[in-house]
This record gives sequence, C-alpha cells and structure tokens, in this order.
Amino acid sequence: MIRKQAGIEFPGWEASYSSIIAEATLAEPTWGIRRDAQGINAIGKLADGKRAGIVVREQHAGEGRGDVSIDDLREALVAVWGSDFGVHDVTWLSRFTDMTRQAASYRDRRMMLAGDAAHVHSPAGGQGLNLGVQDAVNLGWKLARVAHGTSPVRLLETYQAERHPAVARVLKNTMAATALSRSEARIEALFATMSELLKLDGPRKHIAALLSGLDVHYDLGEGHPLLGRRMPDLDLITTEGPQRVFRTLHAAQPVLIDFGESIVTDRVRVIRATYAGAWELPVIGAVAAPTAVLIRPDGYVAWVGEGTDARLADALTTWF
Repeated sequence: MIRKQAGIEFPGWEASYSSIIAEATLAEPTWGIRRDAQGINAIGKLADGKRAGIVVREQHAGEGRGDVSIDDLREALVAVWGSDFGVHDVTWLSRFTDMTRQAASYRDRRMMLAGDAAHVHSPAGGQGLNLGVQDAVNLGWKLARVAHGTSPVRLLETYQAERHPAVARVLKNTMAATALSRSEARIEALFATMSELLKLDGPRKHIAALLSGLDVHYDLGEGHPLLGRRMPDLDLITTEGPQRVFRTLHAAQPVLIDFGESIVTDRVRVIRATYAGAWELPVIGAVAAPTAVLIRPDGYVAWVGEGTDARLADALTTWF
C-alpha cells in the first residue's frame, strides 16, 4: 500500500501460472508428484501420516487473484488427477503465482521499502524469506545510524545500490526455476542438460550458493576477495577467550577484528584475535588470510587488512 501511495513503479512480469496450496484430509489420496505442461503438482503426507499437503496448478493464470475456495481446490485437483479425492477438513488454503516484479526505487523521501513491498516472485527455491531478511538487516543498521545522527543521510543511498542488483539476480533465478518446472519436450531437454551440469562440483556449488544467498557480493571496490562478502563465522581465540565471529555482532555494531596488525582506533570496537583454520568462502573457495577485517553490523566485510592499514580511515568514514 505504501509503495502504491508513493507512486513508486513496480515493473516486471505478470503471472504465467497460479497454484493452490492446501492442507486437508483426503478420503482416497494418491501420493506423489506429477509434472505436466502447467508445472509441478504434488500430494504428500503431513507429519501425522494421515492428512495431506497439496500443491496443484490451476488451469488459468488469471485465477491467481482474489480469495481461493475449496471449490477452486476441488476443480484444480480434478483437472490434474481426474478426482478431488473427497477433499474435506481444509485447515490451510492459499494461492500463489509466479508474478515477478521489483520496485524501481526502494526509497522515496522518508519512505523505505523492504521484503515483499520491494519485490515479488515465484516461491521456487524457497528464497523469499531470505531476501526479505537480508533487506531488513542491510537497511536496519543504516537507518539506525542516520536516525541517531551518527552517520549522514547519504548512507541510506547504499541500501538500494546493494540490495536492488542482489534481488534482481534472484528474481531471474526464480523465473528460470519456474520454466524448468514445466513438462514439454524442449524444456525436458533443458532440464536434462541442467541435471548433467549439476553433477559437477562447480555448477552445484554455484547454484547452492545462489539459493542460500551465500554468494552475495556487494561492490565495495577492488581488493581482497572478502571485501563486500559475508564474513565467515569463524571460531576465534580472542584476548577475552574463545568466541565466534557472529557473536561479536550481536550488539548490531561494527567490529574490527585484528589478527596482528595492532590497529588503534576509537571509532569502532576492536577485537584482538587469532585464527588457525583455513579461510574458505562459498563459491570462490580458499582465500589468503587477512591481517584484519572491518565487519559491518549486517555481517559484510567493509575493509580488509593485508599487512597494512591503508584505506582503513576511508572505510571508517564511509560506513561509520
């Protein structure tokens, strides 16, 4: 509603399908997955071993608007399986589509958009929750610093600069997954090709990192591979005892972890630490061990020391 009232454009693609998702009791269930020209349909047992979880495509994408009824569910089941299986006792009934849209701007004056207000897409791959959380964690600390007067308002400009391209990439991924869900000769050929590729380590790691959001790389300039990427949750030995990296971020404040440079600054919390394990990142693998890292409250690395504190002052000024 806020996006619409602000007049922020929401370009993208209309739905090519609509599906009903339900939890119900079936008198004579047929368990399993069925792929057809419309996509994937499935009936599976819930945890109690009796009731059914149902996902079934509707015959017309235009049906993806408005409330969904048990009659709609019965009609969709009959169209796919030839029976409604005596469906009754429905405790969950909803509808989703693959409409794919992204707000042209995540900010209009004092209004900010995040999560479903900023982007909608197919649930393929289960990526929607991760996207919304990453939006919120990226924006939250920046908004807090600007509101408290500890950072200039221009810090908010980095929210769209970082999140918009990261989300756009996921939207393309969900569109591709939607296409692969359909059963048609040419798509089956593409599906088989993708299956062959995903038997290889490289493509499999690439897709897994994309689906999990671990491949996100914000453009913070040239430098060490850690720069602009999510900091690994390492087991550190600090002057205060053993500590995991992410625990140091619980206060939602920036942290500079010094692995031996003896950096002195009163602008952020400094932790003296050692780490004896391997430095390995999703997608890109092993990287050279840094001598220090400046971590933003959202867990992304804003500066990397490589035997010198060059440009540290610039990074502290930019972000904090």
